[in-house]
Amino acid sequence: MEKERHRLDDTDSRIAAAMMASPRASWRTVGRVLGVSERTVVRRAAPLYHDGTLRATAVRNPLCFPDLIPLALRIRCRPNRISAIAATLARRPDTVWVDVLGGGDEICTILFLDGPDARNNLLLRDLPATAAVQSWTSHALLRVFPAGFDWSGGLLSAAELASLRPDLPTAYGRTPLQPVDHQLIAGLVEDGRASYTDLGRRAGISALTARRRLEALAGGMAVRLATEVDLARLGIRTEALLWMTVAPGGLEETGRRLSRHPQVRFASATTGSANLLVAAAAADLDALYVFLSETVGALEHVTTMEVTPILTGVKRTGLVRPGSL
Repeated sequence: MEKERHRLDDTDSRIAAAMMASPRASWRTVGRVLGVSERTVVRRAAPLYHDGTLRATAVRNPLCFPDLIPLALRIRCRPNRISAIAATLARRPDTVWVDVLGGGDEICTILFLDGPDARNNLLLRDLPATAAVQSWTSHALLRVFPAGFDWSGGLLSAAELASLRPDLPTAYGRTPLQPVDHQLIAGLVEDGRASYTDLGRRAGISALTARRRLEALAGGMAVRLATEVDLARLGIRTEALLWMTVAPGGLEETGRRLSRHPQVRFASATTGSANLLVAAAAADLDALYVFLSETVGALEHVTTMEVTPILTGVKRTGLVRPGSL
């Protein structure tokens, strides 16, 4: 039975936004940045985590895990089977995002596949054997632009974001992994706010060593800390995926500029006819229109664009949405 959902007011929403921007920020830091007491943050945030409104996790960076193959799939399905297929995809441990798109006959999913065999089994065996799947296209994620990783839904100012994440990396590094890191990352995936003591106990190291390794992993972007929340609870009720074709010489600049925009949750260069995938979030359809016409429309290197509305998100940042299955 799903737990009763905690209603968000303006203070709750800003606390949630702070946790999205900086998932392991201390209550004291959040209070200082938002201009409220630490006690208020604790009193407001604890119920949000308790009832699953906020869920802290972590996502591996495929650049630091050479065996992972990051792939975006657009899957056309029979409409009467789309919910079952989305649920099946969401249960897979290698899916990061699963969204139902457009008119209810298409799914977009992002997977981190464990090597070529896993990729080939999915594309050459599993999907062809599923009668309800009509067609699909696959797009390898070439580069995810990290500037959007401190996304806060536009609820925090630039100064507040800077105070929460003063040392946010602007580009991926290739952090060398140590054997103990895999246990730390597994613990963070289960609970992105787990204490250093708990993480260290899991990995068989001290809390101080766990902290140092986590800071190295997050600083080098071997792992991205994340806080998941239903955006509608924050007054953000319109989401869409933008499949853009960008002139090759302007791809890096365009991706970076869009990833910094407060209405962009995710941006990645991809293979395929559309070479830039952007996930946009807005308060309503009019706000999305303004973003498309004024922000995207002003980008000189964008030549074509397809907009696919997201009807429902089934899985985000590796977490199945409550009540979606």
